[in-house]
Amino acid sequence: MTISIRPATRADLPLIAQLIRDLAEYERLAHEVRFDLAVMGEHLFGPRPGAEVVIGEIGGEAQGFALFFHNFSTFEGRPGLYLEDLFVRPEARGAGLGKALLVHLAALAQARGCARFEWSVLDWNEPSIGFYKSLGARTMDDWRIMRVDGEALARLAATGAQTAEIG
Repeated sequence: MTISIRPATRADLPLIAQLIRDLAEYERLAHEVRFDLAVMGEHLFGPRPGAEVVIGEIGGEAQGFALFFHNFSTFEGRPGLYLEDLFVRPEARGAGLGKALLVHLAALAQARGCARFEWSVLDWNEPSIGFYKSLGARTMDDWRIMRVDGEALARLAATGAQTAEIG
């Protein structure tokens, strides 16, 4: 079977949505999925895309995806490529699609002059951690992901507005 990787198009939105739901199920986070397909479509395929998606196919059949975007390294003074999501359907695992998606993105990062290619992985996902390490990835043990979302994000933003009014 032939593995191919292609850029996603707006017509792929239903497929992307299903792959995201499948990923969330695998990660035991299905309860966290709450995207609006039209809004996500604008952020992926509108006039100012915030992220990109590639679809991985085996024998012409979509079996996985990678969603990624650029970040920036101030220390390097160059962009980086951040992989938000990588997923291969269970029945297609072991065929080399996951590696092909990562190789594709690594080559894309190099072609775009990126200093690094990085992503996060759940600490319990030992199969993926081992797989990533076999490709040369290393864990960044000294770093912790910080997040502000929902009500905390709204409060923090409102604090900024209050500060602006004071100043």
